[in-house]
Amino acid sequence: MKRLLKSAVLPVVAAIALPGAAVAGSAKAPERDQKFFKAVEGEWVGPGEIVAGKYKGTKFTCTFTGSTPDGKLGMALDGGCRVGMFTQKMSAQIEQKGRSGYKGTFLDGSAGKGMDIISGSVVDGRKVVLSLNRNQLNGVMQARVPDENSMHVTVSVRVEKQLVPVIGMKLTRVDGSAVGAIAKN
Repeated sequence: MKRLLKSAVLPVVAAIALPGAAVAGSAKAPERDQKFFKAVEGEWVGPGEIVAGKYKGTKFTCTFTGSTPDGKLGMALDGGCRVGMFTQKMSAQIEQKGRSGYKGTFLDGSAGKGMDIISGSVVDGRKVVLSLNRNQLNGVMQARVPDENSMHVTVSVRVEKQLVPVIGMKLTRVDGSAVGAIAKN
C-alpha cells in the first residue's frame, strides 16, 4: 500500500485545478461547470505538503497552466511540481463524456504511471469533487476557488472505510487574468 501511495502522490498533485462532472438533469449544470473551468484558467503557483503517510511533511511547489478546450466542457492542465532540486512534469486532461459526466487522466492514466478520473461533480461555481483511481488505490480530490486569485486543494485516499487526507495545497494566480473577469460599469 505504501509503495502504491508513493507512486500515486505526485500524479495526484496534478489534479489541483481539475473540475468534475455535471449533475444529470440540471439545466444550469453546464453554466455552473463552465464557470468553474473559466475560474481555473491561467497560471497558478503554490506550495503544498504531504500531510499523511511515509512521506508526511514533504513540501513541494507546483506551477500549472490551465486551459479549456474550444467547444467542449473540460480542461487541460500542464506544468510540474518541484521537490527540492527535482521536478516532475505533470499533465492532465478532463472532458465531459456524454451523460456519464467527466472522465480523464493524469499523466498516462492508471494503465501507466498516472491515475484515472472516474467520476465527479462541480458542487457550485467554486468547488469540485472528483473520484480518483489507480489499481487498488481509490481517492477523492476537492478543489475550492474561494476567490479569483486563490485555490485550495485537498487530496484524500480511502483506507479501509475512511478517507484520509494526504495532500494539501494553496495555489495563487500569477497571470492576472482574473482582472478580465470583472464586469465593466
